[in-house]
Amino acid sequence: QVQLVESGGGLVQAGGSLRLSCAASGRTFSRYAMGWFRQAPGKEREFVAAIIWSSSSTYYGGSAKGRFTISRDNAKNTVYLQMNSLKPEDTAVYYCGLQTNPFRNRGDFYAYDYWGQGTQVTVSS
Repeated sequence: QVQLVESGGGLVQAGGSLRLSCAASGRTFSRYAMGWFRQAPGKEREFVAAIIWSSSSTYYGGSAKGRFTISRDNAKNTVYLQMNSLKPEDTAVYYCGLQTNPFRNRGDFYAYDYWGQGTQVTVSS
């Protein structure tokens, strides 16, 4: 089993920044990629960013490009999401996921095998 624990969410004003963290533990040897998704009330879960663990190659959803940066710390077994220039429409619960199958689309919610409990990000105008 794999456990994922997110942290770093909170309330921030528009234009501000936050850094989310997701610490992985357990049987992480099967990890291929880790990603961030978000879900606002009444909306579907949306792909934000993903990183291939071995190569550190990164991928971003449209809403994140140019403002968010995903990174990882192998020693800490942690993935980060640096969010800058935040907008009220970024308000959502942010979830961290771990993908084991490299043949699945990393932008697809169903490609991920494990999920954290989520962390709330609220951006005020």
